[in-house]
Amino acid sequence: MPKLGVNIDHVATLRQVRRTFEPDPVAAAILCQLAGAEGIVVHLREDRRHIQDRDLDILKAVIRIKLNLEMAATEEMVAVACRIKPDQATLVPEKREEITTEGGLDVLSQKDSLGKTVGRLKKAGVIVSLFIDPDPEQIRASAQVGADAVELHTGEYANAGGEKLSEELAKLKDGVKLAKGLNLAVHAGHGLTYQNVCKVAAIKEIEELNIGHTIISRAVLVGLDKAVREMQALIKHKR
Repeated sequence: MPKLGVNIDHVATLRQVRRTFEPDPVAAAILCQLAGAEGIVVHLREDRRHIQDRDLDILKAVIRIKLNLEMAATEEMVAVACRIKPDQATLVPEKREEITTEGGLDVLSQKDSLGKTVGRLKKAGVIVSLFIDPDPEQIRASAQVGADAVELHTGEYANAGGEKLSEELAKLKDGVKLAKGLNLAVHAGHGLTYQNVCKVAAIKEIEELNIGHTIISRAVLVGLDKAVREMQALIKHKR
């Protein structure tokens, strides 16, 4: 079954509302680890709206599962990643004004610069994934710039209904098949919930699902341990 990476950004979001010390995203990461998550995902944004540099330093030191750093392909973030050496860096588009990541990275329009960024990260020993839409040209470009993996953006699927839902699921399946044919590891995420995750989890070539907001939202009501275990059960059941 796909491995589950839990994004803990919104634990830090709640902390930053008061600029205090709680809730602690590091403590949340440890609870996710104990509940059976295979990875922790954090997005260190340019504006530091949730995860802080100190969080990243401590997470690297204490968790014993995969640490996946989402980051913009900027000089500042590449330097951070080369210093911290997370298990994986996932390059994502980033705009200050967005509430959450909007769409996938446009690899085609920046192949030269992304190729250099991917090369620097891999030289530092970091696995590199690119967060992209399930578009054939973007998938091919990701392979061309040397990425180890792609994370297919599931936002359009998550927001679709009726016939559009089937169309978006078909795009994901076709994208997964193409990426595997190009020797890319395939991950997926964005907008996945307890209600819509099963059909994506059933795509057998997907190796990893990265899910955050819905798990943290449910954790507010039932606790983080239970929220992670419930998501794991859904993913396991469909595979």
